[in-house]
Amino acid sequence: MAKPAAKRAAKPASKPAAAAPPAQPNRERPPEPKRYEASKDELLEFYRQMLLIRRFEERAGQLYGLGLIGGFCHLYIGQEAVAVGLQSALEVGKDSVITGYRDHGHMLAYGIDPKVIMAELTGREAGISKGKGGSMHMFSVEHRFYGGHGIVGAQVSLGTGLAFKHKYSGDGGVCMAYFGDGAANQGQVYESFNMAELWKLPIIFVIENNQYAMGTSVNRSSAEDQLYRRGESFRIPGIQVDGMDVLAVRGAAETAIEWVRSGKGPVLLELKTYRYRGHSMSDPAKYRSREEVQSVREKSDPIDHAKRELEAIGVGEDALKALDKQIRDIVVEAADFAEQSPEPEASELYTDVLVEDY
Repeated sequence: MAKPAAKRAAKPASKPAAAAPPAQPNRERPPEPKRYEASKDELLEFYRQMLLIRRFEERAGQLYGLGLIGGFCHLYIGQEAVAVGLQSALEVGKDSVITGYRDHGHMLAYGIDPKVIMAELTGREAGISKGKGGSMHMFSVEHRFYGGHGIVGAQVSLGTGLAFKHKYSGDGGVCMAYFGDGAANQGQVYESFNMAELWKLPIIFVIENNQYAMGTSVNRSSAEDQLYRRGESFRIPGIQVDGMDVLAVRGAAETAIEWVRSGKGPVLLELKTYRYRGHSMSDPAKYRSREEVQSVREKSDPIDHAKRELEAIGVGEDALKALDKQIRDIVVEAADFAEQSPEPEASELYTDVLVEDY
């Protein structure tokens, strides 16, 4: 009797070939910034601008205490190297700047007259916004300085719009949009990142990381506290900078501006800085010790840092004292101008509300 044919073993089904991973684009990055090699005159000018901001803000704090400045007042003391180092690399009238409500220093760094800024702080008609903007909402179309914004993070999306305008009109300008470590957790920031990278907009996103936002340390409030990495998922390169060294800041500005002007899209700068005063004049800053603040002042103050460098290249103590007196005189003149200027007429309440007359 014939044997039945042996059953063939079932051949296992072949596995589909693994799909090749999609090709990743070559993520070019800006070169590592170099510390700016300033001439003696340039370093003196950086020092002068930082000193002007410091003395101006000290006087603003005094006027607030006397009740001559109403509402909120957020001082820039300690962060002077950021605005001076970055904006000294911009072209006034071509490039645009937008920031949050800690804005006095940015206006001074853009060359705006201290008298009209102080008059605005005190709500006077001679102020740059006719006394109706106050501390938090100053504005200058002439200088392409677009505020001064009281809504946390709002200036980032508005700055992205300014960058779109630069690209659309082909004027060669870039937008520098400042925001703080607290605003870095806002959703609108990331919507703006996405749009800016998709359209390769000419914008420099600047995070002024002064460590404490409105009163909570960045380490407690941010899961990723290395904020220069925040643009990575949008393929926006980030650079972390010593925001207490004006020459390091200026060097980073040169690198960022070259990247953006060449059409490569946005770049993100995280400036590690520190504010000596509270979030606003009404903030007692009990979330940190006096010893911590004093330690930063002694070891990292941006003005003292620049002063030591000036002394090392032969600028004498007498010259620096004379400059300090000159700056103090400018600030006294600005405060006197502000106090003596009249308040706006009541009819000004109805102007600048609508673009057209109705």
